[in-house]
Amino acid sequence: MRLMIARCSIDYSGRLTTHLAEATRLLMTKADGTFMVWSDHGGSSVKPLNWMTPPTVIEELPAVDDQPPRLVVRKHAGSSVDRLEIALHEVLSDVTHEMAPPHPTDGDTLAKDGVEAHLQELLAEQPHWCGEGFRLVRREWPTDIGPVDLMCRDADDEWVAVEIKRVATIESVEQITRYLERLRTDAQFASCRGVLAAQSIKPQARVLAESRGIACVEVELAVLRGEREPELRLFAG
Repeated sequence: MRLMIARCSIDYSGRLTTHLAEATRLLMTKADGTFMVWSDHGGSSVKPLNWMTPPTVIEELPAVDDQPPRLVVRKHAGSSVDRLEIALHEVLSDVTHEMAPPHPTDGDTLAKDGVEAHLQELLAEQPHWCGEGFRLVRREWPTDIGPVDLMCRDADDEWVAVEIKRVATIESVEQITRYLERLRTDAQFASCRGVLAAQSIKPQARVLAESRGIACVEVELAVLRGEREPELRLFAG
């Protein structure tokens, strides 16, 4: 992991255009290509000001005439390209650390809490709760950025990736979006769709997921365990 503290100004172009005036910020580059910009001032203390998920291309450009050296981070997003251009007015610190896992067999994926693990087990046994006609192909389907909780086929024999959470947030949507992006680079998964299954789905997460074509399903442990019947709902015509 590379950690650079620098006085910098930043321009983003892509789905929209933004500018961050010159200030001291932390620029973080992970080995997998993730790039993040952090600040001590303004915004959320737990969310970067700018970020790009892998795969990214990162270029270091030297100073030219009166222009300072720059970092340029690019990522293809569908038919467009997201671009961060960072002007480095003064580099205060630039260090790189090897962030190896504690043991070769451990990896860096956080273990699911008890509820999520139990939800995954139950939904693997009863995938129809994630969608009508779903059948399980494999749990923990591997990708190069982490495992998909459940890989299923639907009634039309199409691939479906299912991400399972106790409480689904915007970050949960970003996670399954990253998985779908990686899966769809393989021709056999080009039409793979996503389902976000959780006990509770935050309203903002539902809006974001549905805008990206990702289905949302709320499930209850008691129903999955067979301890009670699902609630009957009446719909007016």
